[in-house]
Amino acid sequence: MLKKLKLTDYIIILFIFIIAIIGFFVFIKKKNFSNLPIEKETTIQFDVFFRGITISDNVAPFKQGDDAFITIRNVPYTKLKIIALDGKPRMTILSANNEKGYIIAEDISNVNMYDFIVRLEDKAKKTPDGYVAGGNKIKMGIPVVIEGEKYKYSGTISNVQEVGETQN
Repeated sequence: MLKKLKLTDYIIILFIFIIAIIGFFVFIKKKNFSNLPIEKETTIQFDVFFRGITISDNVAPFKQGDDAFITIRNVPYTKLKIIALDGKPRMTILSANNEKGYIIAEDISNVNMYDFIVRLEDKAKKTPDGYVAGGNKIKMGIPVVIEGEKYKYSGTISNVQEVGETQN
């Protein structure tokens, strides 16, 4: 025999039903269905600028050809190959008596401090809004963390270009 349901039973069933509906809509919202059409799939290269990395033994932590794990906007992404690398000691501007009125010299107050530009390559989808790699927009100014066996540094994307595209 079935028992008659009480008012509290109906309230509990209604509460579970409402929670299920809310959960369904939250799941759909997080699915992130993009309405931007994909124009093409391509290979891109992007530069990540790292400012003020202190190195005590004058050996760059990055090496061209190495793989480094990348985190974009605090979301772990994947390992990418370092295509190119440019590291320079920190520079400063000094006044001078020449036609420019200044000279650029190595900043001796910041010994062992370097700025690096690391170029990475990845597959991406081109949309009208820019390039998307692994669900991450790849645009200048986006924060990136690069991590290797002996290092972990934070920087920002400073250049994005399609492979084969000429620099403006």
